[in-house]
Amino acid sequence: LAPSLPLQEDFVYHWKAITHYYIETSDDKAPVTDTNIPSHLEQMLDILVQEENERESGETGPCMEYLLHHKILETLYTLGKADCPPGMKQQVLVFYTKLLGRIRQPLLPHINVHRPVQKLIRLCGEVLATPTENEEIQFLCIVCAKLKQDPYLVNFFLENKMKSLASKGVPSVISEDTLKGQDSLSTDTGQSRQPEELSGATGMEQTELEDEPPHQMDHLSTSLDNLSVTSLPEASVVRPNQDYNLVNSLLNLTRSPDGRIAVKACEGLMLLVSLPEPAAAKCLTQSTCLCELLTDRLASLYKALPQSVDPLDIETVEAINWGLDSYSHKEDASAFPGKRALISFLSWFDYCDQLIKEAQKTAAVALAKAVHERFFIGVMEPQLMQTSEMGILTSTALLHRIVRQVTSDVLLQEMVFFILGEQREPETVAEISRHPLRHRLIEHCDHISDEISIMTLRMFEHLLQKPNEHILYNLVLRNLEERNYTECKPLCPEDKDVVENGLIAGAVDLEEDPLFTDISPENTLPNQEWLSSSPPATPDHPKNDGKTEVHKIVNSFLCLVPDDAKSSYHVEGTGYDTYLRDAHRQFRDYCAICLRWEWPGSPKALEKCNLEAAFFEGHFLKVLFDRMGRILDQPYDVNLQVTSVLSRLSLFPHPHIHEYLLDPYVNLAPGCRSLFSVIVRVVGDLMLRIQRIQDFTPKLLLVRKRLLGLEPEGPLIDHITLLEGVIVLEEFCKELAAIAFVKYHASSTP
Repeated sequence: LAPSLPLQEDFVYHWKAITHYYIETSDDKAPVTDTNIPSHLEQMLDILVQEENERESGETGPCMEYLLHHKILETLYTLGKADCPPGMKQQVLVFYTKLLGRIRQPLLPHINVHRPVQKLIRLCGEVLATPTENEEIQFLCIVCAKLKQDPYLVNFFLENKMKSLASKGVPSVISEDTLKGQDSLSTDTGQSRQPEELSGATGMEQTELEDEPPHQMDHLSTSLDNLSVTSLPEASVVRPNQDYNLVNSLLNLTRSPDGRIAVKACEGLMLLVSLPEPAAAKCLTQSTCLCELLTDRLASLYKALPQSVDPLDIETVEAINWGLDSYSHKEDASAFPGKRALISFLSWFDYCDQLIKEAQKTAAVALAKAVHERFFIGVMEPQLMQTSEMGILTSTALLHRIVRQVTSDVLLQEMVFFILGEQREPETVAEISRHPLRHRLIEHCDHISDEISIMTLRMFEHLLQKPNEHILYNLVLRNLEERNYTECKPLCPEDKDVVENGLIAGAVDLEEDPLFTDISPENTLPNQEWLSSSPPATPDHPKNDGKTEVHKIVNSFLCLVPDDAKSSYHVEGTGYDTYLRDAHRQFRDYCAICLRWEWPGSPKALEKCNLEAAFFEGHFLKVLFDRMGRILDQPYDVNLQVTSVLSRLSLFPHPHIHEYLLDPYVNLAPGCRSLFSVIVRVVGDLMLRIQRIQDFTPKLLLVRKRLLGLEPEGPLIDHITLLEGVIVLEEFCKELAAIAFVKYHASSTP
């Protein structure tokens, strides 16, 4: 032991120098920086680090023993709380931070470390914008980092309360007891002692001053008696029975006016929610204001947005990372009213999303449910349900934006339940408005305002691309489950002839069609390995020869629009192969998303289906089919959006979707319509109307060239809506043919 004595003597010398200051000084108004206290504390730290470096790892040296045994951290805490001399709180925070950060051996398990650390945590964030904020956040973050390394330690920071002790706001007086290590704090903080701490609390030995002469002891106690510490006014956060003070202090600091401190506090919370300890997760969501803080701030930032924001601005404002909310209006060339507020809202939403993504499972669910109830239902729903068109447009654009932005599965699930409800049984016409928001949003897809229709359709289009099985099931699949759109009678040969020859008069075989010369599996469909994600046909549903089947189907779609109404073959680069490439890529993406949902490889056997049940395609498809039926009479932009959503739906690798949306030969039950039958009806209407339009073909060609930018805009053309509708219809049929081809190719490739 001999060589280490000098270190210990040195250590004790510095500590005595600090305690002597309090005994001897009469001027307690001089700032701490005018005293030697900071340098003594720094020396003590250096000695502890040096001692650890000279020893075997894990071995506690005499200086550290002295620090723990004499409860030096308790005493420093008391001096810091009194902030005596002024600035002492800052010094104490720095000492604790460096001690935890620079010493490698685990200190927090020691009661004489974690108890004072716990008390010091409570002093953090009590008053906003204090001079010590920076030191407070550094200290809290080092504690969080230590807990991340050893999550079980968090249990030391979950306190069980004894309500009888909670007499808040009583001015606590630092007395002789405190310096002896007596825990007089138990009265003023509502902190109960753990049972094992109680035994030693009363008969505690006198600590660091035991070898001082008695009269000096009296001096110290009287000089400390004069420092009566009145509790500072707390930041306005109600702390429910003060269970998890680390979280509460960080929550207070997230409201700091200094952005960097708020971000550090958010990072600290991110570490704490991810701790795997179930007790901590429970405490986090049940005994702290974390859920309230997240949702209340979301709500207030949402409410701070202007009543109307241009939907394009909402869509295009740069993707926001919550840690970088440093937007400067002056430097921004593309500023618009409300941009600052929009960025603040989106970046806080991004933070909530990331927090839930990182959080321990039960904490994640509780946080997401809070966002659902307190923000989605409490704040967004009334906005989406209003009748003002400007309000509907802005709130739908914001919903669209957060649907695109959300990445956490748990939060996405809550968002889906908010928008669509949880129902999974088939829809009936009578109960169409069972989930009012779903009903209203689907109605908005067919709104008198084209802008609202387009925005709502786009929201649904992005929703369908999210990795959540309930979305497609709730909107479409639950109504196709029993295949009761089909009529169970075999086609007689004459019927089949009518279908093939009547509809596809003049069709050529694909092999001879110049558009198809480059479609061989080798050059258009590389990377065959993904195709295995589409299950092969099962023995009880043998595939008929895939090739003839797919040729028939592709031809049915390609020949739906009669030659007189086609214009694409007059214009370069508008062939069918670009659709094939797109369909191939998109189908692969959809297969990857749907792989986890274990969909069947073939339709449910008809004998197991309840074909007697009345068929209703569901509200969503009803509105899409209705709009599709009006394709010749509605604006070009609306048509593009309607067909875009329908082609997305038809890409899903589910056999019932494939049959209902992509199989022209399905034998429809009376009164049922399918996508194909809706288009057939439109084409019938088109044939009648073409005859009434003079110079139909040249006008059609001119409109197509203008849409492609190959012709300058010129004088208005009459029947422009119809002509644009015909062009969208032709392109949509090519797209459906490509999707059918790619899907059939995938399912016939083993």
